Amino acid sequence: MQPDDAIAYAKERGFFPADAELESEEIGDGNINYVFRVRDRRSGRSLIIKQGGETARISDAFRITPDRVRIEYEMLKRYNELAPGLAPEVYAYDEVMRAFAMEDLSHLSIMRRALMEHRKLPHFVEHITTFLVQTLFYTTDVAMDPKVKKALVRRFINPDLCEITEDLVYTEPFTDAKRRNDPYPPNREWIERMIYGDDELRREVAKLKWQFMSEAQALIHGDLHTGSIFVDERETKVIDPEFAFFGPIGYDVGNVVANLMFAWANAGATMEDEAARLDYLHWLEQAIAGVVDRFRAKFLAAWHQDARDPLARGIGVAEDYVDRVIVDSAGVTGLELARRIIGLAHVKDITSISDPEKRLKAERTLLRAAKVFILDRYRHLDGSAFVATLKTAHREEEKAERRR
Repeated sequence: MQPDDAIAYAKERGFFPADAELESEEIGDGNINYVFRVRDRRSGRSLIIKQGGETARISDAFRITPDRVRIEYEMLKRYNELAPGLAPEVYAYDEVMRAFAMEDLSHLSIMRRALMEHRKLPHFVEHITTFLVQTLFYTTDVAMDPKVKKALVRRFINPDLCEITEDLVYTEPFTDAKRRNDPYPPNREWIERMIYGDDELRREVAKLKWQFMSEAQALIHGDLHTGSIFVDERETKVIDPEFAFFGPIGYDVGNVVANLMFAWANAGATMEDEAARLDYLHWLEQAIAGVVDRFRAKFLAAWHQDARDPLARGIGVAEDYVDRVIVDSAGVTGLELARRIIGLAHVKDITSISDPEKRLKAERTLLRAAKVFILDRYRHLDGSAFVATLKTAHREEEKAERRR
């Protein structure tokens, strides 16, 4: 579709009155799909039309099934059932056009942009942890009828999008296997030595990759970063679940945590006023710890209330389960930090740092932390451990900076 096509499509589908004066713009800034806002100039009413083709916007090398659009539509419907108010409403899905219509969230901001503007989001931790528990715990074997879950596993098989994750998150950042990594040139030699040259790191990444490929733990979002969340100081809405499939719960939790760390690095590098910078960094550290700890508390509460399996009621079973999820989340935090700095798909939190030395320091701090999250993930069991690793990596990079 082009913008004019989106107008014609909206009229044909009856989304607006016959006398509506429609305008349309393409607003997608992601790597995969095309997104149009269609608005009636008379009433001010608007909606979003999202369409997926057979290749990704980021590169024609990524050929992906347009069935991902169905998956995204069905996931958003499911989110509205499991976590009401924390995802946009969806209106209709068109299998022929591989498109769907949904609520326009233009009154909100993409979370990455809000964090780069150094806005505090007082309800985010509570909102996102409720979303994570409601959508993840309640799609596990612990909470679902096993036969119903197995039928859903079949419906949400998503091999093309999983392959992108397996390549861009779990493989290429640590091997440059396809020679398409895109590290910051001043950091290239350091990355080759510290990341590509670390055999132990690659061994632990391999374990995490096999887990991602084989563990159908819950119906995960699969790409839950701060570019997939709309926010303001009152609301939180999760979007873009086209990577969804049944995978390890820690993949969603770790992505949220890692992207808060990108915001932390950005604030440390770009905020000039020291008092404001320290205050904002402290808020982000509380948010990082809060996501881990509130997720754990809410997950356990849901387990004790709604676990179906008789074995789930055993002493310590729930605690062991959630401990493993938090450990997995630490590993994924490291993977996401590494792949966004080394790999093909970067984040503006880092690429927008204009001072070369500050960007170098931010990247190396996060990569030092990434290695610890992956190699020592078993000692990350609460939010304070996540924050401690980040701050220790920062101190280590400051020491290394003084030696350069």
